[in-house]
Amino acid sequence: MKRTITNEELKALLDARKDVTILDVRRKADLDVAAEAVPGAPWRDPDKVDEWSRDLPKDKNVVIYCARGGSVSNKVLDRLLEKKIQARYLEGGIAAWKAAGNPTEKPK
Repeated sequence: MKRTITNEELKALLDARKDVTILDVRRKADLDVAAEAVPGAPWRDPDKVDEWSRDLPKDKNVVIYCARGGSVSNKVLDRLLEKKIQARYLEGGIAAWKAAGNPTEKPK
């Protein structure tokens, strides 16, 4: 499985109602200034990935995203992959998701 998923691929999964877990892993400071999030994506503290990742299914697709799809997503993804969780990160993060005109909601 590749490390990333595009906006188009994620939107297609959501439109098809595929079973996917989406998590917002932005830094708290980025989250605090954000007005939008991917629908249904709860926030998880990227610095506490070892704690919350225990509850993630290993047989389900997981998509994470941060502000711009860079260092935060890569760091969290590495930890999830080490735990054998089927995860990818959203290319370009929430910034690219919004720029593509995809639906958003208030952060959770």
